Amino acid sequence: VQLQASGGGLVQAGGSLRLSCVASGSIFEINDMGWYRQAPGKERELVAASTSGGSTNAADSVKGRFTLSRDNAKNTVYLQMNSLKPEDTAVYYCFAQTSTTMTIYWGQGTQVTVSS
Repeated sequence: VQLQASGGGLVQAGGSLRLSCVASGSIFEINDMGWYRQAPGKERELVAASTSGGSTNAADSVKGRFTLSRDNAKNTVYLQMNSLKPEDTAVYYCFAQTSTTMTIYWGQGTQVTVSS
């Protein structure tokens, strides 16, 4: 499984960005897809995730502001980020986890910077 993420950038507080992540390869094995993020000096944390059946969960810190969506026909997961805050600044990594071996694959990371 290969993951190609895009959509990061620099935005002012209160602004919006949309991240995209396209999966290729053995996509039929994928169950969960979503996003983690890692801020400088902090551990990587889950932002939001979706199962192939459509169930989603999100970190409390982003609920009401971020929306995860998934297009299984395009093998793509999106993260719509609204009302961005400086504390959302991080490298965002998309991930995919297979249903058989539970292997987690990572995208290359995309930088999101929110200025105050």
